[in-house]
Amino acid sequence: MAAAAKNIEKEIESLRNKIRQHEYRYYVLDDPEISDAEFDKLMNQLKALESAHPDLITPDSPTQRVGGKPREGFVKAPHSSPMLSLDNTYNVEDLRNWERRVHELSGRKDIEYVCELKLDGMSLALHYENGQLVRGITRGDGNIGEDVTLNVRTVRSIPLSIPREKLKTAGTVRQLEPSITAQRRLDYFAYMMLKDGRTYFDRHSKTLNALDAAGFKVNQTRKLAKTFDAVWDFIEKEELKREKLPYEIDGIVVKVDSTALQDELGYTGKAPRWAIAYKYAARAGVTKIEDIRVQVGRTGKLTPVAVLQPVPIGGTTVSRATLHNMDEIERLGVKIGDWVEVERGGDVIPKVTRVVEDKDHPRGHRLFEMPEKCPECGTHIVRTEGEVDYRCVNANCPAKLRETILHFASRGVMNIEGMGDALVNQLTDRGLVKNVADIYKLKKEDLLSLERMGDKSAQNVLDEINDSKKLPLERVIYGLGIRFVGERTAQFLAEHFGSMDALMEATEEELQQVNEVGPRIAQSILEFFAEAKNRDLVRKLRDADLKFSGKKKERGTKLAGKTFVLTGTLERYSRDQAKKMLEDAGGRVSGSVSKKTDYVVAGSDAGSKLEKAKELGIPVIGEKEMDELLGL
Repeated sequence: MAAAAKNIEKEIESLRNKIRQHEYRYYVLDDPEISDAEFDKLMNQLKALESAHPDLITPDSPTQRVGGKPREGFVKAPHSSPMLSLDNTYNVEDLRNWERRVHELSGRKDIEYVCELKLDGMSLALHYENGQLVRGITRGDGNIGEDVTLNVRTVRSIPLSIPREKLKTAGTVRQLEPSITAQRRLDYFAYMMLKDGRTYFDRHSKTLNALDAAGFKVNQTRKLAKTFDAVWDFIEKEELKREKLPYEIDGIVVKVDSTALQDELGYTGKAPRWAIAYKYAARAGVTKIEDIRVQVGRTGKLTPVAVLQPVPIGGTTVSRATLHNMDEIERLGVKIGDWVEVERGGDVIPKVTRVVEDKDHPRGHRLFEMPEKCPECGTHIVRTEGEVDYRCVNANCPAKLRETILHFASRGVMNIEGMGDALVNQLTDRGLVKNVADIYKLKKEDLLSLERMGDKSAQNVLDEINDSKKLPLERVIYGLGIRFVGERTAQFLAEHFGSMDALMEATEEELQQVNEVGPRIAQSILEFFAEAKNRDLVRKLRDADLKFSGKKKERGTKLAGKTFVLTGTLERYSRDQAKKMLEDAGGRVSGSVSKKTDYVVAGSDAGSKLEKAKELGIPVIGEKEMDELLGL
């Protein structure tokens, strides 16, 4: 009997391996060895055996790609490493300037680059543990995305299992119903591999080859270039082939090949210094502006949008195009009734680029004026001095409400699990939640009236809402959605003021005494609390028994007045840990070396900052000396 069971297990595993190989040849290599009918026969054999022996079904079996009940919306999930965007360049001069900065920052002459096609799609992080696919997370804001694992499993060019390395890569997919995702011919191209937040190999080109060998689909149109001329040659040649590709691209990504050099070059606030995207010229068309309307975005920004006579551009009919802001409208000289050129490039929404004026395209006559009040909620709009955008600062504005609630309920804020897109959509559409404070008024009967909400699910949501009341002051501050106030700034504000009341009454000068709070953040906080509807929202949250006070933190004075710069890889501390320790002791941590720098803390593989410190005669210390300064 045991031998028979063993034989069945071997037969099942043999079938799985055959099917995996045929899926790889069909979906990754585009080189099938058998017909669809023969493939279906193998799959049906496997399904029959697994049905008769359900105890032998494994998560990575090819039969498990489509299955599982869709969730109530998508659950927010943090990335293990930030998924940052790339800086863009549109001409050869800017690309040369980027390459020059790479050489200057690294102090190296010979640098190799990897050139890859910039695919037009969505990015996704895949997590593998012990060789098994366990999670797929959309990019989101780069730090927190949405868990779309069920959908990821339906994309056949994504391996459900691989050799035992743990991988992190990126690709595409977002659809609530996995069976619908499975019906769409989605494809996935892997381009990065990380373990514990760090690269596997000393070169990016080796990473791409390893992903290829591991069974992932990796775009074969790539080049290792040793000179700028070779990079530019690749860019020009691939643009000529663009129209014949079976997928959309909008440019070329150029990356420094050496991963050690990537670490040395580091990042700006939003993008790596070691990579850049060269964007091809966008496709364009000429059409007439029939009207200009204002669209209120999820952050409250008011954007003028041109309503166009429909025009085909790049295979898509375009009837709306952004005008960005009033400064752009004035620069272009756009009026309602004008004929204009409209561009559509890659994943960028269509935009108006110029007014067309000739005998066939007469000028319009109606000027557009930005409304004084928000078209969604009637709140008076603001335009901060020095900024081009008009904004609605009402946290309860209907246009912002859905995203405001999703932010408030997310894991890193108030951590109300189960309150994803689908639930929030229903709550706002039915008027059950008109501001984030209304979350705390929800009753079980309210939730039971919603689609796909049972008694247990409803009670779980209510329990999560009640548990969120226990979270500290900094979470509540972060949850308000004040512009520029992220998780770190919210913590600094809570530690500095110790209460919501003190924060609300703080002056601009008092706000700027907080660590990392400058004029822009201070002004944003003042604008938020100056709006009566926002103060009313805070009152409602207080009535809901959220935490409005915390422990006021006294910063140390041991390193007061001292400025530090961190460079290289520290042995016992992460960069963020070292930064926090120095700041807690009263020190200031800067990103660049100058004459005002007191100490440079250097770890292994320190780069140009170390050389700059030596040139300026600034003391260079290691971790041991840093600990001594901290009194550890």
